[in-house]
Amino acid sequence: MKIIVLSRNPNLYSTRRLIEAGEKRKHEMLVVDHTKCDLVIEKKKPQIFYKGKPLEDVDAVIPRIGASVTFFGTAVVRQFEMMKSFTAVESQALVRSRDKLRSLQILARAGLGLPKTAFTNYSKDVKSVIKNVGGAPLVIKLLEGTQGVGVVLAENKNAAESVLEAFNGLKARVIVQEFIKEAGGADIRAFVVDGVVVGAMKRQGKEGEFRSNLHRGGSASIIELTDEEENAALKAAKVLGLGIAGVDMLQSERGPLIMEVNSSPGLEGIEAATGKDIANTIIRYIERHV
Repeated sequence: MKIIVLSRNPNLYSTRRLIEAGEKRKHEMLVVDHTKCDLVIEKKKPQIFYKGKPLEDVDAVIPRIGASVTFFGTAVVRQFEMMKSFTAVESQALVRSRDKLRSLQILARAGLGLPKTAFTNYSKDVKSVIKNVGGAPLVIKLLEGTQGVGVVLAENKNAAESVLEAFNGLKARVIVQEFIKEAGGADIRAFVVDGVVVGAMKRQGKEGEFRSNLHRGGSASIIELTDEEENAALKAAKVLGLGIAGVDMLQSERGPLIMEVNSSPGLEGIEAATGKDIANTIIRYIERHV
């Protein structure tokens, strides 16, 4: 098969591992920078040009679309879908998961546990917003933030009010969430491929840090999910329509609470923590569907 990995950097761990895994299984593997593609949209023959040449006879695409280029990246994935290529993550599911507010609404509608969340249209009544999530401490997140960037823990009411007023003044859209103290600065990532949890890890934030992101110095270790956690991860990926997903959950006194579902989850942390060949699992998933 001819498989394209849509990635802006061929040297990234996840991109390299997918290329290695595909070549090991005798597939023709290419890395294409989606931001440098030109799309030709017409009824009978939609085309994609890359570096002046058409991309043709592509069996499958693995999107590794960064959050900052979601708009154009999903347009490229959509174009491949129009060209009848299989996409490991569908364009609509990618758009759905990238919109944090929309994805939380979909997850809540499906009956999945979430931290209590508030969103307003730059409300001046920040006291009510704080009250609606149970008061301080609370977590404030930029809707466009990734890898822990744009996430603030407001430890008391005054701090929460100041941060919210500052974000509102900058016209930055944020969501406000209750702080789950019993999680202890840790979360779980369940890696789902084709309706199966293929690996799970517990990420612990470094001392004094409530964010557990590995990019922020957190550590990861393998974990065995409870049935409730596994079911929540599978349901979250399913309702968002994601063939590949990293489902981030907090362990709470009322069961697993989903924070986010990532449509381009990194492979480095999960492969290191679990010792599993997740890249090979993704290639096999594509083989089953093409």
